[in-house]
Amino acid sequence: MCSSCGCGHDAVSLDGKPLDHPHPHDHGLHRRSARSGAAAPTGAYRPLDAAHAPGLDAGRTLKIEQDLLAANDALAAKNRARLARAGIFALNFVSSPGSGKTSLLVDTITRWQHGPIAVIEGDQQTSNDAARIRATGATAVQINTGRGCHLDAHMVGHALAQLERQAALTDNSLLLIENVGNLVCPAAFDLGEAHKVVILSVTEGEDKPLKYPDMFRAADLLLLSKTDLLPHVDFDVEQAIAYARQVRPELPVIALSVKSGAGMAEWLAWLSRGQQAAAAHAG
Repeated sequence: MCSSCGCGHDAVSLDGKPLDHPHPHDHGLHRRSARSGAAAPTGAYRPLDAAHAPGLDAGRTLKIEQDLLAANDALAAKNRARLARAGIFALNFVSSPGSGKTSLLVDTITRWQHGPIAVIEGDQQTSNDAARIRATGATAVQINTGRGCHLDAHMVGHALAQLERQAALTDNSLLLIENVGNLVCPAAFDLGEAHKVVILSVTEGEDKPLKYPDMFRAADLLLLSKTDLLPHVDFDVEQAIAYARQVRPELPVIALSVKSGAGMAEWLAWLSRGQQAAAAHAG
């Protein structure tokens, strides 16, 4: 068990069943990452070499980090190819806890009129969010990471296999992956998705993009959530967007509210364009 990141292989489960987790780790190692420049395919995202592992030799740290990310990237490439063949548009939703990820997914599924949606839910414990998704009629696979703080491509590959066994991965459909609530670790791990979508709620500080730049650099879309609460909170929307684009220039932003429905049409249109593009390049 890594004392910093928590990326162990002894507590990961898929819908309550233990999941083997073979990728390499070293105790105390913790990966952080960054991407600079213009938008690039998710698989091209390379991390910043940094760790908080006091006493660990720098060369050894770098080698372990390279091995870990290389192994994950290889599995992510397989996931991506698997999804591309079927024309499935896959998104990786990342945010801090409580930003409204699950509520957004539930509302999206309810409003979506362009075919089935499958969901992979990532949490350290409980299957509460998967139960909320299943209540909409959509198929969801729950991954519990135990002390782990993020999903990785190995876990998602197993979840894809389970969705296939359940006949839930329909060609030319959507796959929504809700990552563990964490604005640090999920930035480094490619899951095979088309895009990372970062959610920032107006109940958080508008300076989050500056505090957690790796995640906002890794994202291809920013969703500002819970905008119905703007009259009741001290949150500067324009400043938040400016900070995000300071980290990731020209980052697309959609402001929305599940409660009021504001921005949901724009969000669904963005999803529809992505789905159509994925379907057009299937095979």
